[in-house]
Amino acid sequence: MGTTPSIATKARQPSESGLAGQLSSWWARNQLKVYPYLFVAPFFILFLIFLAYPVVEAFVLSFMHEVGKESPRFVGLNNYINLLQDGRFLMALKNTSEFAVGSVFVLSSLAFFLAIGINSKLVPWLNLKSFYRLAFFVPLLTSAVVVSLMFGILYDKNSGLLNGFIQSILGPGHQVGWVSDPNVALWSILLLAIWQFTGLNSLYFLAGLQNIPKELEEAAIIDGAGRWTLLTKITLPLLRPIVLFVAVTAINGAYHLFAQPYLLTGGGPSDHTLTMTMYLYQTGFSYFNLGYASAIGYSLVVIIVAIAAVQLWLFGAFRED
Repeated sequence: MGTTPSIATKARQPSESGLAGQLSSWWARNQLKVYPYLFVAPFFILFLIFLAYPVVEAFVLSFMHEVGKESPRFVGLNNYINLLQDGRFLMALKNTSEFAVGSVFVLSSLAFFLAIGINSKLVPWLNLKSFYRLAFFVPLLTSAVVVSLMFGILYDKNSGLLNGFIQSILGPGHQVGWVSDPNVALWSILLLAIWQFTGLNSLYFLAGLQNIPKELEEAAIIDGAGRWTLLTKITLPLLRPIVLFVAVTAINGAYHLFAQPYLLTGGGPSDHTLTMTMYLYQTGFSYFNLGYASAIGYSLVVIIVAIAAVQLWLFGAFRED
């Protein structure tokens, strides 16, 4: 009698088998449609957890006052209003903007003329051109930490190679405070960036130069065009997408600058190399003012998007022609 199934168990068996059958039938009909979603699901799950959620949470947090273990308190736009009155934030914005201007007009210009030199008859052999492309790309493969430490040795005021070179020409006593002089420190970081990133940007320009039809240049030369005319009337107009790409990436990289000034100067002297990302890091992870740090982060996003939009407009990216 103990092995006899109860009435309730007998009543459940048909429904359970019916549900299993329905699921099995549904899976047989739709498994080919479901498989692709199963393969891409891990990416979207990780994306939502580690990117989308933090972005949304930081946006909400930017309207809160939360310091350390204090309970979050809604303060509206106060964090953003305080940014406009924060001397350190304005100094960081000034430093970062100056570095961005240097990246666009100095670093990118050097990369452009370097690409022209590699693409010209100054480098006649194909193997030599390949060597230069590899040599200019190698600095980018070097860790920012290693590069910063290396330049820290070069910039040393007493025993650095650069000051040694200056003293060999001008005599003892002539020293430059590469990372200690407020008027020089930021441009020392720009010099580091020129060494590390010029090669990559030159490769972008070189790829664009090699895609310009030779027939156009030959026809212009036959018509009597000089080098300046070739550069301004043919090369630069055809390189407009590349120039736009390099300019946008240079601005974006400049406003994300962190490791080099952090390791070389720590933001000094007197905040003259403090960047926006460094100030965000200090606010969030040194002072634990998470709400204010989130506001700094989103102000950085707005600045980068606004500058990129202006660049796109200046280069005619919104025109339909």
